[in-house]
Amino acid sequence: MDNATDRIEQLNAMAPDFIRLLGGTIVELDMAKQKAVFTFTVPLEYCHSGDVVQGGFVTAMLDAAMSHALFGTSEDVSGVASLDISTQFIGICRGEQLLRVSGWVKKATFRTGFLEAAVHDASGELVATAQSVAKLSRAS
Repeated sequence: MDNATDRIEQLNAMAPDFIRLLGGTIVELDMAKQKAVFTFTVPLEYCHSGDVVQGGFVTAMLDAAMSHALFGTSEDVSGVASLDISTQFIGICRGEQLLRVSGWVKKATFRTGFLEAAVHDASGELVATAQSVAKLSRAS
């Protein structure tokens, strides 16, 4: 197994409950590009209007992908605390449908991360994006 595969297994095993509730799993981790990719299949009980995923859950999925892109690919980053998140809802995220959520590091300094993410639906259509500024904690 390579380093990314081992890290994916470790992160999936330690996933917080909200990721599991939303049907999330990390499926890709690109250490060089500092990118994480999740798939989510949100149960209908977390939707409104039949099958529309609530916007806060969409933001949570985007936030998870962004934070994992940073601490999942950095050996010394021990924590990522969001200072600001801006979410743009471009389309509809539907429950019981495979959503692909990608997060990546735009830039990181010692204490601050600038992150971006996108959600694509099962047909590949872009349905939401986000940008975040985060405070980083590093292992001593």
